Amino acid sequence: MNGVDETNAARFVRGIVAGAVAGAAASFAMDRFQAAWTALTSSRDADADDGEPSQPATVKAADAVAKAVAGRPVPKPDEPLAGQAVHYALGIGLGIAYAIAAEYRPAVTAGYGTAFGLGTATVLDEAIVPAVGLGEAPWKSDVGTTFYGVASHLVFGVAAEAVRRSLRATLVA
Repeated sequence: MNGVDETNAARFVRGIVAGAVAGAAASFAMDRFQAAWTALTSSRDADADDGEPSQPATVKAADAVAKAVAGRPVPKPDEPLAGQAVHYALGIGLGIAYAIAAEYRPAVTAGYGTAFGLGTATVLDEAIVPAVGLGEAPWKSDVGTTFYGVASHLVFGVAAEAVRRSLRATLVA
């Protein structure tokens, strides 16, 4: 710690700051990865498409919050933005939790954020999202969908760690 006697409060605040920025940046990286993936696979998938695409879990979550708070769902034109708001809010929250944990237990950064990415894919996509009715159970999803989710969260985890490390070095100096 650069020869400086740090307080727990300083480490905690550093985790919050680095984690919020890392979570937002990682959410952006994940979003760009998903957009590129969709662009690469959309022409192939268009031939096999047999119906209306399912809403992303983030849009479904935004809808549930809107119904609970305002008593009505998110208006159709606002669904993409509402879904992105949920995506970034969750990413920032996860980034903060990750960076705080990393301040006290550096082992959580194993694999340069890949363990974090795999953990979020497993806990969110494979457990929480289906448990609260925002998506299908893992055994009902095809392998491609599962691979897409895991790959997206690996991008999220590695990007979060890269930004967290960079910011942490700046905030300690």
